[in-house]
Amino acid sequence: MSSRATGASWFQRFLLPGLAFKAVVIGGGYATGRELAEFFLAGGPWAGIVAMLLAMLVWSLVCAATFAFARATHAYDYRGFFTALLGRGWWMFELVYLLLLVLILAVMGAAAGELGRAVFGWPGLVGSVGFVILVAAVAATGNAGVERLFKWAAPLLYGTYLLFLLLSLSSFGDRIVARFSASPTTLGEVAAGLPGGLGYAGYNLVAAVVVLPMVRHLRGRRDALIAGAIAGPLAMLPALLFFICMVAWTPAVADAALPSDYLLQRLDRPLFRQLFQAMVFVALLETGVGVVHALNERMAASWRAHRGERFPIGVRMAVAAALLLASIFLAGRFGLVALIASGYRGLSWALLAVYVLPLLILGPWRLRRRRAGARATRYGA
Repeated sequence: MSSRATGASWFQRFLLPGLAFKAVVIGGGYATGRELAEFFLAGGPWAGIVAMLLAMLVWSLVCAATFAFARATHAYDYRGFFTALLGRGWWMFELVYLLLLVLILAVMGAAAGELGRAVFGWPGLVGSVGFVILVAAVAATGNAGVERLFKWAAPLLYGTYLLFLLLSLSSFGDRIVARFSASPTTLGEVAAGLPGGLGYAGYNLVAAVVVLPMVRHLRGRRDALIAGAIAGPLAMLPALLFFICMVAWTPAVADAALPSDYLLQRLDRPLFRQLFQAMVFVALLETGVGVVHALNERMAASWRAHRGERFPIGVRMAVAAALLLASIFLAGRFGLVALIASGYRGLSWALLAVYVLPLLILGPWRLRRRRAGARATRYGA
């Protein structure tokens, strides 16, 4: 048993990994509803629900396998994880991850700028710079500070989406019921939505690797499997609540640039609109912190290995700030965001090739070899 996991609480063992996974998925994915509209609305309400449940199942399976492999190999940063999984080929994942990182942070920074403009009337640059400062400040605190963010942001996010559903039911619940009642429910029509679920699941699987620093509290394989199984529902529940609200205004909401704003206008509740915008900013902050912290922890492990000392807070902050600024400004200026975005489907396939398939196929073989080697060492073979 890892000494770091000995005093871990049930929250750290079972809920924290899933909340961290949710944090990375939500800000980078469905906080505004745009990606829910693209992946789940086209086939109708019931097809969308089934597709979301499929995506949730895929997330749970991959998270469980990822967490179990990380615990068995004591690899709590992505370089250690992929060194154990791919050997000398670990760098292939890092290349894909860094490209994704530029895209994710650029989009997050731009979204924060637009949010500041919409809520406070700030210039877009002010919101983006504020986002950089907050992400860098939280990332600099290391695992403890990042864990606190994921822990205390969860009630705001889940509570806001639940309130969104309750207000939507009270304002236009009849439309929601009518859309579900009118939606086709034949097996073929529902199955037509399944590719969207698989696509969306694959689109976000990198989050399972991003949250590796949060799984260091696991006490054993059982903890890893439970935490992984819970991660899928924790990440999908807010999306499911939001999707039910969106159904009321199909097909028009599917064409809205920001489906969340489209729905908020129809709710016409200014105070809740402010709450929702604050929640979206927190979701963006969680995602930004999560992806930067993963890189920081990878660098921290190398720093300890080469220098024998802890990764300094000042260096953590500098790495986070430099990475964010480069992603937000340089990527946008030189068109890297457009280039990466146009190749995002290719990056998704690359993740499947260097992460998911090796984990499911090569991972069990690697673990059997480790166990065999441990037994041989123990008995002097």
